[in-house]
Amino acid sequence: MRLDGVVFLDKPRGISSNAALQRVRRAYGADHAGHTGTLDPLASGLLPIVFGDAAKFGNALLDADKEYVADLLLGVTTATGDAEGEVLAVTPVPAFDGEALEGCLARLRGPIRQTPPMYSALKHQGEPLYRYARRGESVERPPRLITVHELELADRRGAELTLRIRCSKGTYVRTLAEDLGVLLGCGAHLRGLRRVAVGSFGLAASVELHRVEEASAAERAAWIYPPDTLLAGMPRVELDALQSARLQQGQAVEDEMPQEFPASTVRAYGPGGQFLGIADRRAGCLRARRLVRMDRAAHGGAPRPDGGSL
Repeated sequence: MRLDGVVFLDKPRGISSNAALQRVRRAYGADHAGHTGTLDPLASGLLPIVFGDAAKFGNALLDADKEYVADLLLGVTTATGDAEGEVLAVTPVPAFDGEALEGCLARLRGPIRQTPPMYSALKHQGEPLYRYARRGESVERPPRLITVHELELADRRGAELTLRIRCSKGTYVRTLAEDLGVLLGCGAHLRGLRRVAVGSFGLAASVELHRVEEASAAERAAWIYPPDTLLAGMPRVELDALQSARLQQGQAVEDEMPQEFPASTVRAYGPGGQFLGIADRRAGCLRARRLVRMDRAAHGGAPRPDGGSL
């Protein structure tokens, strides 16, 4: 069955993102589905699942900042940087106060260069790095520039820390945990991770996997948000019937937005609030960038999940 829209799944710990995706796809009887950012089996939390036309706009969430709650154990380093790896070393945790910890956290905030872990899905010569790691091989990984917008202590229980993290795409929280352990002089690894937000969308919009699988068809339908939900922060333009037809046929449409408006890409809507897709503003015209199928049903403005800001 062809579906168009997004389901904000609360992925449980213990299964891969792809396994969760396939279970949601089967529950909905959908022909095709994808997700907008992998969570390791160790991690739980927000995993947006996109169906049909929504997949065309998934990059909006792939590129968005992410927010996590991370549990760390100090004094123990593992081969993978998380609780699933072989223990490599056990080191006494030195005494440190809140001021010392804050100083270490401060060094990991802002724009930093982070070396991706060997146990990751990044590819080298067409092969995922984790396969090299499983063979005991190491591959040179150039550091990548990421941004840690927020890194705060949420709780401390002896050698266990809970951190709240908001960071740019491409950030490995496992590596942040290891780096903090190095700064504290005792090593550390990630014991648990929960993604609580992707861009402006939080867990308030999500549904648990077991509920999706146990629900009635009507209940499942209520958890699907229209494709333009993913673009809620993008400026909107309204087109009449003639302009809509021209845009859908690949023709330029006069740009009636104020030219001082800084947006270069906008959401386009036709009569009755029908979502058409996104268009680029160039040389006083709107030109289609990515359109939905013309036989889609109209949606009146794509309400935000739960009716408000997340």
